[in-house]
Amino acid sequence: MTRLNDPKAPPLCPAPFNMAAYVLSHAETVPDKVAISVVSSEVEQSLTYAQLSAAVRGTGAGFLQAGCVPGDIILMRLGNTVDFPIAYLGALAVGLVPVPTSAALTQVEVARIVAELRPRIILRDPDVASSGGAPEMGVATLRALRDLPPAPWHMGDPERLGYVVYTSGTSGLPRAVAHAHRAIWARRMMHQGWYGITSNDVMMHAGAFNWTYTLGTGLMDPWSVGASALIPAPGTRPKDIGALIAQYKATIFAAAPGVYRQILTRSTLPPLPHLRHGLSAGEKLPSHTHAKWIATTKRPIFEAYGMSECSTFISSSPSAPCAPHVIGQAQPGRRIAILSKDGDVAPGVSGTIAVHKTDPGLMLGYLNDPKATQARFTGDWFVTGDIGQMGKDGQITYLGRKDDMMNAGGYRVSPLEVEAAIVGAPGVTSVGVTQIEVKSGVWIIAAFYSSAGPLDETHLRAYVEPKLADYKHPRAYIHVDKMPLGANGKLLRRRLHLFWPKDTESP
Repeated sequence: MTRLNDPKAPPLCPAPFNMAAYVLSHAETVPDKVAISVVSSEVEQSLTYAQLSAAVRGTGAGFLQAGCVPGDIILMRLGNTVDFPIAYLGALAVGLVPVPTSAALTQVEVARIVAELRPRIILRDPDVASSGGAPEMGVATLRALRDLPPAPWHMGDPERLGYVVYTSGTSGLPRAVAHAHRAIWARRMMHQGWYGITSNDVMMHAGAFNWTYTLGTGLMDPWSVGASALIPAPGTRPKDIGALIAQYKATIFAAAPGVYRQILTRSTLPPLPHLRHGLSAGEKLPSHTHAKWIATTKRPIFEAYGMSECSTFISSSPSAPCAPHVIGQAQPGRRIAILSKDGDVAPGVSGTIAVHKTDPGLMLGYLNDPKATQARFTGDWFVTGDIGQMGKDGQITYLGRKDDMMNAGGYRVSPLEVEAAIVGAPGVTSVGVTQIEVKSGVWIIAAFYSSAGPLDETHLRAYVEPKLADYKHPRAYIHVDKMPLGANGKLLRRRLHLFWPKDTESP
């Protein structure tokens, strides 16, 4: 077993505690400072800390007037607007349990969630699918709540249920992940362990309001330190984001890897004199994209690894940069390990990434499913299901999902490594690699790529094969019009096989 244990345990979350009160504590010290701006090239809509806090606490008061009591679940079916974080914090402020969900979910998917959670109220934008099953509150009613007299903070045990998020479902049906109020306190380890953020920063996040990556990195964490948050207005095109970074003097930019790629592909970036660095999470940042961003902007990107069950706990940062092929090291205060089924993994040997059960950012468990919760632990370690290697210096190389790993002639091959060798090929805009069973018991590595049109396979092979050992070479290259992506923009490798031509013969 390869372990990296920080001897400095993080400070305990104070009690009593309320997540929303903690996030908005700077409303008392800098009430007139801009907390959030929704920006475009022509329009800026802003709320100060005082205005944001009042809107949140008024919304919480409205939920109580609607008959909710602490512990009730509030299902959020809202669009990409500032209503989302206000409702989220409003529920937390008065002891309710918000459940943020993607606007892309279908009626069938929502019906399953409603049956599982039995929410007290569904907050619903009319343009977002719902399924009934609980009283609904529309956007107009929700916005009117902001003007109500503020509710007092519901203070309590930091270990009590705070909010629920759903896993992406890459390994099966999405699960309801229950987090305590103290999860936001645990994110303090990310402030310098990943962001390098202070109250003087202006953080721009390119994601939608209703994505948990945006909620956490783009809003909750900047507000927790008294910084200002910028969110591009709904409908902003990737090619326009660089100009917004410059126009609004963002000092930190956060996005998923695909957004960085789109910005670099679709626009000519202006000078970014105020930008210090970028942040990336959600999936592995391709080395080619990272290198191109640095060459274009002269600014680094710091990457992080986390998951619905534990946010991020491995990262690089301004104070601990790393090589592009690794994702970083354990954040200060974290305890992580690389495990094998036998328990012993030497440095440089691949194994499953794990985080200690005492991590304050770790979930309470899967809601109403103790059996599934227990199955994720090996002794004192929460096992992520992702494969990594730890070097002797503590740096972690991410190799992909355990169930994404490929077998080529007895060798384990990470799809990320093969994808990294392909993504820089002329004309390739995105790529996904997986194993395909071409006939019973015969598997090959297949590369699926998108581009303006099918590319010459001979040229592709000439570009890719010198970069990889022979057993890692894709045996087939398949052009697709569009890669299969989840609601959060992640590549869905499990769906790549659906693009395999049925009449294709084994190479």
